[in-house]
Amino acid sequence: MTQLCKLLWRNEEGQDIAEYAVMLAVILVIVIGTVRLIGSNANNVFSGVASQIGTQ
Repeated sequence: MTQLCKLLWRNEEGQDIAEYAVMLAVILVIVIGTVRLIGSNANNVFSGVASQIGTQ
């Protein structure tokens, strides 16, 4: 059993794909969160500006 664990620990073949998948998932979470946050705030700002322009 310990030999198998050592072999799996030293085997680095599939690590690159897993690392890229984790990085992609983290980037997607950050981008989606930012878009949702900025999107709702931008809508409020544009609505406020539009109402100010409409009153003048």
